[in-house]
Amino acid sequence: MLKQSKGLFPKTRLVAACLMSSAILLGCANHPPAPSAAASAEYSYKIGPGDNLNIVVWRNPELSMNVPVRPDGKISAPLIDDLAAMGKDPSTLARDIEKELGKFIRDPVVTVIVTGFVGPYSEQIRVIGEAAKPQILAYKQKMTILDVMIAVGGITDFADGNRATILRTSENNAQYSVRLKDLVKRGDVSANVEMKPGDVLIIPQSWF
Repeated sequence: MLKQSKGLFPKTRLVAACLMSSAILLGCANHPPAPSAAASAEYSYKIGPGDNLNIVVWRNPELSMNVPVRPDGKISAPLIDDLAAMGKDPSTLARDIEKELGKFIRDPVVTVIVTGFVGPYSEQIRVIGEAAKPQILAYKQKMTILDVMIAVGGITDFADGNRATILRTSENNAQYSVRLKDLVKRGDVSANVEMKPGDVLIIPQSWF
């Protein structure tokens, strides 16, 4: 029978632990880098709960008003009850309002102007983990990860910024790596990438 020399097992255990930690770190680094360009030229803002809408009915000021989009995604206005607004762009909603008002007035012409932007839940940007102020942000066309960092106040002292990832719900939950530490702490603008509607930015805590 082979005898285990004193002190060998603790060293072996330490090596094994180091190898395991390295494997975990390598596993976390397997995500491909996020593409620098991601915004779609065809993007059109979609209305969401919490948005404020200015509805203008031409030559009918008594029907024009500011209305909020309720938590259920619907609006109510004069001569209109519970019209779905969530997920529609302003032009589509304006045409729907015209159809409803057409039951009462002749050839209504409606314009919808969004004055407070929240957007539908599916298109909001979520920031979780070691951000200074984790929060939900409304997506804006050509929004970059630098814009997100400014909005959340950067990363904490405990963040492992270069192991951060973007979970892209619009691409079947594909995950991409981003270099937040290089961008925020070192000013490396090559680490700046565009966001997509529905992205989740995950900022892990440093292990050391």
